[in-house]
Amino acid sequence: MSTPRQPSGAAGGSGRRPVKGAAPRPAPRGQSTGKPPAAGRAQPAKGQPAKPQPAKGQPARAKQPPAKQPQARQAGAKAQPAAGRDPRAAAARTPRTPQQRRPEGRPPARAARAGAGSRPRPPQRRPQPRGIRLADPRRRLRVITIVLSVVFSIFAGRLVQLQLLDSDALAADANTNRYLNIPITAERGSITSSDGVALATTVDAYDITADPAMFTPEATGLPDAPEQAAALLAPILGLPKERIAADLHTPKTRYKRLAAQQAPDVKNQISDLKSSLEKQAGSRSCQAQKRLLNKSAEEGGRTRLDNECVNPLAGVFNRDTQKRVYPSDGLAANLVGFVNAEGEGAGGLEQQYQKQLSGKDGHSSYAQAGGRLVPTAGGSLDPAVPGTDLRLTVNRDIQWAAQRAITDQVANAGAEKGYVIVQDVKNGQVLAMATSPGFNPNDLSTARNSQLGNAALQDAYEPGSTAKLMTMAAVLDTGKATWDTKVTVPYPLVRGDVAFKDDVEHPTWYLTLAGVLAKSSNIGTIEAAQTLGATQPEANQVLHEYLRKFGIGQQTGLGFPGETAGLLDKPEDWKASKQYTIPFGQGLSVNALQATSVFSTIANGGVRVAPSVVQGTTAPDGRYTPAAPGAQSRVVGEQTAKTLTEMLESVVSDEQGTGGKAAIPGYRVAGKTGTANRVDPKTGGYRGYTASFIGFAPADQPRVTVSCVIQDPVNGHFGGQLCGPVFKQVMEFTLKTLQVPPSGSEAPNLPVEWKP
Repeated sequence: MSTPRQPSGAAGGSGRRPVKGAAPRPAPRGQSTGKPPAAGRAQPAKGQPAKPQPAKGQPARAKQPPAKQPQARQAGAKAQPAAGRDPRAAAARTPRTPQQRRPEGRPPARAARAGAGSRPRPPQRRPQPRGIRLADPRRRLRVITIVLSVVFSIFAGRLVQLQLLDSDALAADANTNRYLNIPITAERGSITSSDGVALATTVDAYDITADPAMFTPEATGLPDAPEQAAALLAPILGLPKERIAADLHTPKTRYKRLAAQQAPDVKNQISDLKSSLEKQAGSRSCQAQKRLLNKSAEEGGRTRLDNECVNPLAGVFNRDTQKRVYPSDGLAANLVGFVNAEGEGAGGLEQQYQKQLSGKDGHSSYAQAGGRLVPTAGGSLDPAVPGTDLRLTVNRDIQWAAQRAITDQVANAGAEKGYVIVQDVKNGQVLAMATSPGFNPNDLSTARNSQLGNAALQDAYEPGSTAKLMTMAAVLDTGKATWDTKVTVPYPLVRGDVAFKDDVEHPTWYLTLAGVLAKSSNIGTIEAAQTLGATQPEANQVLHEYLRKFGIGQQTGLGFPGETAGLLDKPEDWKASKQYTIPFGQGLSVNALQATSVFSTIANGGVRVAPSVVQGTTAPDGRYTPAAPGAQSRVVGEQTAKTLTEMLESVVSDEQGTGGKAAIPGYRVAGKTGTANRVDPKTGGYRGYTASFIGFAPADQPRVTVSCVIQDPVNGHFGGQLCGPVFKQVMEFTLKTLQVPPSGSEAPNLPVEWKP
């Protein structure tokens, strides 16, 4: 029987359709595709012929159930989809087995032999188009995880460093940058006269400052902003505009002080002018110019602003400060002193009492952000403690009279300088201490260095004849002589190889001891001093002891800066002529207050009271504390002091006395003139003279001592001639100011001569 022909178009190389429902045919020996047969194509079982297909036009046979296959062969059949189902749907549900690649060079399998016993070739699968192959998401996740882990580790490490390791230091730095510490300068204490009138006080002032970086062309839009600002400030500050412009031409610095310690009216003038310029620069037209600045020409831009649209004072500021002022200008300036640019005492009492006057500075701290106060961030305040006020013993009116008198006389005498001291004989308080030339502490630029000190305390000079009072006190107090002891005064007197003379040539004088003092005889004083000891060395020792008691060669106790203790050699060093010149005031040196204190000691009955210039202090809480009274010591007996007072009256009242120009009508005056060779401080040798007069009044009830010293006068050189009138002028004013009643008795007029 012939095999029916397969319809054309059937799959397979043989052109035959497999029998529907037959078992799949195994692949040829030695060749395995690794894939199951195509769905819907049943392969005949091994050893069984393929079932014939019905001829075209013949009815199809009923479906026969598939024959049971052995257990080993059913595995391949299970993988095949059921017949009649969509092969593509079956392929989508069945996982694919990778197809074994054909060895290279091996020809493809030939079509199965034709005939009943040939095997059908499995159909070729249509190649599927390849899609885009995506990266493995797990790898991306791992990379991202690692990167984030590293970043967060760095953050965590930095956080540990900030919060744990460096937290304290960073917090301190943050507070340092966040909190501003502003020093608070303590108000300096005032210095007043005895009646409470200020001689030195502190007022509010302002430093005029600038930021030079705000005057550059880039900052202002003006090429000459410093010059414009200088032209506006110069008339107000009273400074050359060239100097101000030079200060503003320093853009590398952000701070420049243009003027220090200016008065409030100066600050107000600058503030008003600055506000006016700022208002003008803020007008609408100027704002429009600013918007066009530095824009292109197509946009209507401008390269600079008009002058009226720029405030050249925008970089000028003011800083609150304090200023030391002296309301009475140069009154008592040499005693009160002055302060330097930093407000610290640099001379006089300002320097001596710097610690008490300056007080204690305070400070405040507050949080700021962007230069603005942060009210809720807290802060601290350590208030400043004001300085202590000083009340001096100086009487302002008496000081004025003394200063005027010595200034006029120094000018009239053509002298280098001069000084006047007024002292209360009972308590040692200095009522006035005037020097000429003086200075104005409000304007130190006009003063020379030599004027800034206090010559009354800092000059050491040889006192001359005023020192004869101490020699006479030693002679009287030791009982070696009395006021009426007769003294023969030759001319000259030869001691050793030196001939000593008086100020005038004269025949032999026959004087009482009172006469020796009244006529100021050097020779008579030498003779009186020799009576102090059996030998000259013994006399020198006794005189030295009295000089020390009077305070010579030692500080007065004021503690004034630069005060000199004078010069007094030990008695064993009084060699040659010095042992004869010291009794009449040459060969030793004193300051003016030491010399004044000698006469106050005699006026006080022989009791020396340490001089003082501070009456008391007022603490910041307003509590007043009087100064301790000056130390007292007895130098000579009361009777000796009384006798010496009467002897000193003869100097003024007797017609042969040298101090007649110091007489004051209605008052008994006791005093002594002095004319000494002056030691030139530059050469160390004698050149010129020192003229002086020291006395007290009323002699019957002493109240005040006045001393006058003039250095290196040209128009005259005698003490009575130059300082007698100054003494009279100052003493008269003082007695009236203190309301001292006139003397109630006449001077005793002790005899000054005796007849042989």
